[in-house]
Amino acid sequence: MTCNPAEGLSASLEDYLEVIFHLEESNRVARAKDIADQMNVQRASVTGALKALAGRGLINYSPYSYITLTATGRKVARDIIHRHNTLLEFFVTALQLTPEEAEANACRMEHSIDLVAVDRLVRFLEFIKTCPRTGIDWFDAFARYCQRGVQTSNCEDCVQLCLQRVVSIEAKRDSQELPEERPSGPAVETRETNSKIQNG
Repeated sequence: MTCNPAEGLSASLEDYLEVIFHLEESNRVARAKDIADQMNVQRASVTGALKALAGRGLINYSPYSYITLTATGRKVARDIIHRHNTLLEFFVTALQLTPEEAEANACRMEHSIDLVAVDRLVRFLEFIKTCPRTGIDWFDAFARYCQRGVQTSNCEDCVQLCLQRVVSIEAKRDSQELPEERPSGPAVETRETNSKIQNG
């Protein structure tokens, strides 16, 4: 067994882990037949993959028994699914691909992208959803550009809309700020009393 069970894991074995994870989520356990059906492969292929995953300590497996993920296997499977879902959202939201196109590309790319890049994609999506210079209308404009191949938005209108959003955000932020607490205590009371005396 390698020090890192996920190291060098092939795309095919990662797909098996994903399928086992989802079968466990819905059925509590996975069966070789169900895995074969989900993967659209022969039972013999499933047996070889299960032995490889068990050898890495990622699944609990013995012939003719149910298959479950080990704690390590579940963590690896979650990481793979996280990569897949992040890519899927990026393709649909940012690149405006159809769900079918996004799914196909996410399935291909999830096996080669590392977690640092995934984290950066997550942050990028959060940023372009919340930054007043972008937002939903920015995605819509990009979708129109992809469809027509020409700029269809009025840049001046976009800039004005951006400024309005900034003003709105600032106003909301100001309204949510708590009033500054007025200092109190003997020292403050003494200073106020002395001030009143000095001012008559």
